[in-house]
Amino acid sequence: MNAVAYKSKTLTAGLAMLFGTLGLHRFYLYGLRDRFGWAHIAGSACGVAGWGLLVTSELRSPAGWGLTILGAISLFSAFLAAIVYGLRPDERWDAQFNSRARHKSRSGWIAVIIVSLSLFVGALLMMVGLAVAFQTYFETHDTPNRLSQ
Repeated sequence: MNAVAYKSKTLTAGLAMLFGTLGLHRFYLYGLRDRFGWAHIAGSACGVAGWGLLVTSELRSPAGWGLTILGAISLFSAFLAAIVYGLRPDERWDAQFNSRARHKSRSGWIAVIIVSLSLFVGALLMMVGLAVAFQTYFETHDTPNRLSQ
């Protein structure tokens, strides 16, 4: 019987937290043929291009906002993946990814720290993004009467 490569739950969660927008956690689990891994890269590229448009247009480019939102989806889904992977019980993880591997998972505090950091950083980035979006919306839709007062 050939042993299958062991897939670490903690490493997967860490890859999702640190490099999830590049799809590295997906490539680690499923290989380079994973479509969702490539979708992360495409979403990140859109986000970078969108942010460039927003910076050059002083946050007024609708295309920039659309592309930046695609990048944000990739970013937040990576943080969510880190949380989901880190919180999955070791037995369920092994049943899905290590059913034929000799080594079994024993995640500990590192997985908990990764989950906590992913939740904190993801929530912080979401709040900052919403604050910038609402501020920009209200600045661009301000009434002329308020400006003359």
